[in-house]
Amino acid sequence: MIKINHVSRSFKDKKKTIQAVNNVTCEIRKGDVVGLLGENGAGKTTLLRMISTMLEPTEGSIMIDGIDIHKEPMKIKGRIGVLFGSETGLYDRLSARENLAYFAKLHGLSKNETENRIHQLAVRFGMKEYMDRKVGGFSKGMRQKVTIARTLIHNPEIILLDEPTTGLDITSANMFRELIHQLRREGKTIIFSSHIMEEVKQLCQSIIMIHKGEMIYNGSTEDLYKQEESDDLNYIFMSRIIRGNE
Repeated sequence: MIKINHVSRSFKDKKKTIQAVNNVTCEIRKGDVVGLLGENGAGKTTLLRMISTMLEPTEGSIMIDGIDIHKEPMKIKGRIGVLFGSETGLYDRLSARENLAYFAKLHGLSKNETENRIHQLAVRFGMKEYMDRKVGGFSKGMRQKVTIARTLIHNPEIILLDEPTTGLDITSANMFRELIHQLRREGKTIIFSSHIMEEVKQLCQSIIMIHKGEMIYNGSTEDLYKQEESDDLNYIFMSRIIRGNE
């Protein structure tokens, strides 16, 4: 269970204070797939970074299974896998295999565990033919696959994904969506942001909508459709932005 309690985050920009996230409170149940929706600059990435322990809230707290993640981050870091947009975190001079082995070592995996995980992920993402090539020459889609594999290398319980299908072709994006279904069956908790409403509609049981740093919806997709008397997520999203937090 992830509990986000009255969380805010502000940044100083010269003489101005920018409120990126403002007083967000919600709970995310273990095993849920949650879609995080909002316009560019709405605060989605900032919220994900706080859940990942990369940023500390200016106010409020985030608890995972009763642990305050910013007071005891080392108890949580190994349980979380993170992918943030275009930030691949890959080393161009290393091969895909060497990159994954490096991150596996950071997470404390043994040599045998590392080899097994790399093989599983290479098969799962169709990367076997280029695992021993340097990442520097990869296409955007190939890099994204390796980055997703890096996110999953230590088999995390909680997976945070910021625009995960950016740069993937149709086949790879469909492969990713099937991966989400598989991870859900394994009991993983997944929070991902996306601008592709059909993707959110297909994959998510719950939705969090953020507008200008404030949460304007938090709940199940089923309840949202009942409230709006529609399952057109594009229409609902734009309508909620106009109406704000009811």
